[in-house]
Amino acid sequence: MTRGDYQAFTQQLMADIREHGRPTSGPMAGRPLMILTTTGARSGEARAAVVTYTRDDDSYVIAASKSGAPTNPAWYHNLIANPTVTVEIGSETFQATSRVTQGAERERLWDRHAAERPEFRDYPNKTSRVIPVIVLDRLP
Repeated sequence: MTRGDYQAFTQQLMADIREHGRPTSGPMAGRPLMILTTTGARSGEARAAVVTYTRDDDSYVIAASKSGAPTNPAWYHNLIANPTVTVEIGSETFQATSRVTQGAERERLWDRHAAERPEFRDYPNKTSRVIPVIVLDRLP
């Protein structure tokens, strides 16, 4: 898939999520996906990405897997620089603060995330990096 094809796919996916609350067609149909908008670490501009999530009580959990690529996704670098993000899930849009988990908490959340999203199980075998697990907590 070319970069242009990927961008077109992502834009179509975001439009579907915004219209229906979840993807309704294509390979992502029915999956729990959110639109995560970060602030660019260098540009300061809003950057939207589609990510899958799981829940941990009232928090949302995402993983910077990039399908096991050797580098973290751009959105991860953005939220490190600017931890306040915008989350769109279903018909809700809200601000959240992000934090990267460590140690036992990271392991627990990764294990749960991979159990609910089996495609994630193989990602650590594809990379030498530790895949970051991030908690998003809704701001009041």
